[in-house]
Amino acid sequence: MKLFRIFVTGLTISFLGTLPLGTLNISAMQIAISDGISPAVYFVLGALLVEITYVRVSLLAMNWVFRHERLFRWLEWITVLIIAALAVSSFMAAIEPGVRANVLLSNGIHRFLLGIMMSAVNPVQIPFWFGWSTVLFTRGVLQHQAGHYNAYIAGIGTGTFIGNMVFVFSGRLIVDRLDANEKSLHLIIGCIFVVTAVIMTWRILKKKKNIIEVPPSTDSVRQD
Repeated sequence: MKLFRIFVTGLTISFLGTLPLGTLNISAMQIAISDGISPAVYFVLGALLVEITYVRVSLLAMNWVFRHERLFRWLEWITVLIIAALAVSSFMAAIEPGVRANVLLSNGIHRFLLGIMMSAVNPVQIPFWFGWSTVLFTRGVLQHQAGHYNAYIAGIGTGTFIGNMVFVFSGRLIVDRLDANEKSLHLIIGCIFVVTAVIMTWRILKKKKNIIEVPPSTDSVRQD
């Protein structure tokens, strides 16, 4: 019963965390619109593999995560550049004649590998799961046991997969049932990518400003 509770907890947090618009779920939707359900599912599975790996590593190396904030800041900027490139590609698919798909998402790379690569440079999930894991440890829901880790990660994987499938099948439903124009959808998705990039840039700059304004403590020295 304890393990089932941990599984459901991980599933719920992961599912709800997947629903807000982001780089990976919108990319999965666009792949479903352009290439079909199967490529989108492969993409989601690749991204999911990286996410559960990050969660597992963070559970075992929380101190390391704290000491490498600079690495995550670089990854955040890389993610912003990727989102900007996705936005440009989406606008190209929407505007240029003869272009029917986002060239960055619909290319020769297998969608599973593409999901791995895009998820690997997406640092948002690391502090997200680090924070939730800390809360669950503090409240005694999660303990440092292999069984707890396995149930937690299984729940996270299930919740993330279900959440992404909402976007994948929504994209196909819009195209197949509502007879929507694909170029209009690419234009909308491109705008979503632009908004996402702007919000992420604002958060990075705000975080950097806060770090500068807060003087370092003289009691301890952080080691990067």
